Amino acid sequence: MAACGLDFGTSNTTLGVAAIGGAPRLVPLEREVTALPSAVFFDFDSATMAVGQAAIDAYVAETEGRFMRALKSVLGTALIDEETTLRGSRIGFRAVIARFLGEVKRRAEAASGAVLDTVVHGRPVRFVDGDAEADARAEQALAEIARGIGFRHVAFQFEPIAAAFEYERQIAGEEIALVADIGGGTSDFSVVRLGPERRKRVERAADILGNEGVRVGGTDFDRDLSLATIMKLLGYRSAMRRRGLAAPNLYFTDLATWSKINFLYSPKVMSEMRDVRRESAHPELIDRLIRAVELRRGHTLAMAVESAKVTLSTAPRVAIPLDWIEPDLSAAVGRQTFETATAALARRIGERAIRCLAQAGLAAERIDAVFLTGGSTLLPHVRDSILRAVPTARVVEGDKFGAVGLGLTVDAQRRYG
Repeated sequence: MAACGLDFGTSNTTLGVAAIGGAPRLVPLEREVTALPSAVFFDFDSATMAVGQAAIDAYVAETEGRFMRALKSVLGTALIDEETTLRGSRIGFRAVIARFLGEVKRRAEAASGAVLDTVVHGRPVRFVDGDAEADARAEQALAEIARGIGFRHVAFQFEPIAAAFEYERQIAGEEIALVADIGGGTSDFSVVRLGPERRKRVERAADILGNEGVRVGGTDFDRDLSLATIMKLLGYRSAMRRRGLAAPNLYFTDLATWSKINFLYSPKVMSEMRDVRRESAHPELIDRLIRAVELRRGHTLAMAVESAKVTLSTAPRVAIPLDWIEPDLSAAVGRQTFETATAALARRIGERAIRCLAQAGLAAERIDAVFLTGGSTLLPHVRDSILRAVPTARVVEGDKFGAVGLGLTVDAQRRYG
């Protein structure tokens, strides 16, 4: 029996183990890769489920089935108790998450050669903003799922604290660090006292000076970029024939939101969209919306926007091809358009960093280092919003997709080793 650290992320999932007296390591979950995309695909013909990159590949190959990603986003919302339709059956989101994490556990046990019965599960500082009861329900749901797939002992650790434990292994002296973990679904901050002597302690509560978080992450940037670009080509905010009315926002916001895309694939919604088309002043635009939904290619749009977002972190412009909707259709997107569309999100992230410092009771100049992890820290305006809060701190780049998982494993080793 062994303990592990499990980082179930909105975009990617990792799991780490540590041999007695050995260094923590992430185990490969798909071939030799340690970061597994948090995605599933239910193949209707074979009645099988693929996970990770295999799930993405099956969807891209247009295999008949149901694709789901950003599963973590339903925790803390009413969607956790909802169901989605498969061919001739329905499955609840709890069951989908359990099947995904059960497969992660199975693969990790095969790769490590150990039976994993104990887990330190990562969790955001806030699953839900401003609702402590919903936040508690989200953690409870994740704990129930973990026990249901075979973990006898389940503990939780804030994801930025876990990242701090990973960073602490790299330093030779005492520091106060601001840890920024900007992931796919949430942005989390911790101010932590770190040092070689401190990392030997099991109890670290006194070293944690501040924790803050907000339910804003990479998928929110995807949504707002999609609404500002692609969805306008599909009729978002286009006029209706009746003066003063615009096309209903709901279909476009759902199509731009990873966790809600599948809710559009129903006869009722399709009938409603055809009604919108009949009343639209620009039916040719609504035709594009209907085609994307009829083909069940909502995740194709989401993945194209996500790819464009990543490209715009280093390039000034990118083109998003949409010729599968209509010949020669594409969206040209510049970095300025992206940053303008998502400026409010970046600002909210920066504000949380400032609030975390205030909670710790420290001025910005007291922070020795800022440790950056999570894929969204690669976005220049997000990065800038964080660094403005601690302008004199040394910037340390963490493993963008592995630091939290490794830190959870450090914590598991400390608690149960």
